[in-house]
Amino acid sequence: MANKQEQVIDLSRPIVVDGTNLIAGRLCSNVAKLLRQGNRVSIINCEKIMISGKKASIIGEYEDFLKISSIIHPRHGPFHPRRPDTIIKRMIRGMLPKEKPSKKTDLARLRTYIGVPRDVKGLERIQFEKSKITRSSAKYTTMAELSRYIGGTNF
Repeated sequence: MANKQEQVIDLSRPIVVDGTNLIAGRLCSNVAKLLRQGNRVSIINCEKIMISGKKASIIGEYEDFLKISSIIHPRHGPFHPRRPDTIIKRMIRGMLPKEKPSKKTDLARLRTYIGVPRDVKGLERIQFEKSKITRSSAKYTTMAELSRYIGGTNF
């Protein structure tokens, strides 16, 4: 047998990702990969995650998305998230494989938070280098701004 060192990952403690000044799509794809590997992931500061593009076009696209509803009754869905933490959770859900039963278990290992909750305050936080914004923050729209325009609750 070859002399291999196996890396032991502590699955009892979640990987805490600080979403401050990270681009939403890149963050979500990295988190989806971590979930597929069996890690527990908590994303904090979801209201500070950035979306690249012009504010008017981002809000316009999301308002068009909100117009999609059931013909019979809106209670039947689809349900559109309006809070920053639920928007991020839905983005990650879309990046997980659709037809596999592991999608449900992967999503069960994900937690998204507005701000920093007590249970993850003392844990080490990470940020993905490739997900950080590259230009001035004025060129991006935060999830909090998007939520405010589309009727999200105050947080």
